Amino acid sequence: MRAITYSRYGSADVLELTEQPDPRVGADSVLVRVRAASVNPVDTGIRAGHLDALMDVTFPVVPGWDVAGVVERVGLDTPELAVGDEVYGYVRKDWVHGGTFAELVAAPVRTLARKPASLGFEEAAAVPLAGLTAYQSVARSGVRAGQTVLVHAAAGGVGSFGVQIARHLGARVIGTASEGNHDYLRGLGVEPVAYGEGLADRVRALAPDGVDVVLDYAGHGAVAQSAPLLAPGGVVTSITDASARDEHGGLYVWVRPSTADLDALGALIDDGAVRVEVAQVFDLADAAEAHRASESRHGRGKIVVRV
Repeated sequence: MRAITYSRYGSADVLELTEQPDPRVGADSVLVRVRAASVNPVDTGIRAGHLDALMDVTFPVVPGWDVAGVVERVGLDTPELAVGDEVYGYVRKDWVHGGTFAELVAAPVRTLARKPASLGFEEAAAVPLAGLTAYQSVARSGVRAGQTVLVHAAAGGVGSFGVQIARHLGARVIGTASEGNHDYLRGLGVEPVAYGEGLADRVRALAPDGVDVVLDYAGHGAVAQSAPLLAPGGVVTSITDASARDEHGGLYVWVRPSTADLDALGALIDDGAVRVEVAQVFDLADAAEAHRASESRHGRGKIVVRV
C-alpha cells in the first residue's frame, strides 16, 4: 500500500510517500480502505518528537489518527461491523506506528463508528479527534441548559465543535477568538470576545455574576486567567493545562476513542445541530504541505488529506 511515513523525528520535511506492507488485522480490528484523514496538532507534535516521553513510537511511523473510509476486511470477532460499512474514527492505538495517512489502516472496532450519513468522507475525516475532544470535555464538565459557558479558542478545531454542542444543550456560550472570527461565532449563536489584554473585563461585562463552566481549548495561561471568572460552584476544564485539575479543582481531559461518543456526535451532525468546516484538502502525496499548513495557521476548519 501507499503510505506517508517518517523514520526519524523532525520537521515536515521528514514525511515521505512510500510503499508499506498491508496492515495485519487483529481479531478485534477491521481493515479500513482510507478515503480521507485529517491533521491535528498532536500529529505534528508527535512527528517533531515532543511527545516522545509520553508515547511509544516504532519507526517508520505512518502518522494520523483521524480516518473516514470503508471496511474492506473484518477480524475474527467484529460483529459490530461488516465489509462495505462506511466508517469514521479516532484510530489511536497503544503505540504510534500504523496511522491513517495510508491507503489502508487496521483499526480496532472500539475506535470506529458508522460515518454520519449527511457527511462526505472528507468532512467526516475532519470530525473524530476534535469532535470527540469537544464532546467529552463538554459532557465531563456537566454543561446543561441555563448555564453560562466560556470557551477559549472558540473558533478553532475543537472549539467550533464545543460551542455548538454546548449551545445544543441549552447553554449560553461566550467564546474567545480573534476579531476575524467573531461573525462566524455569532452565526453559531456564540457571544464573541477578543483575546488579549482586558479579556477578563470583557467577559465580566457580559457575565457579571461569573461563568459556570470554562472550557480551555487554547492553553497559554487561559486557565489562570479564567479561574477568577468562575461563579460559585463553577468548573474549569482544560485539554492542554493540567493546572485546571491540580490547582483549581477542575478537570483535565485527554480524549479517548469511543464508539458510543462517535455515534452520539454523528447523530448531532445528521440532525443539523453540529456542522463541520473543512479549511483545506490536500492529496496524500502532499501530506507534508498539509502538516506545514496545520503548523502555520490559526484559522477555523480542519485540514484534510484525501487518500
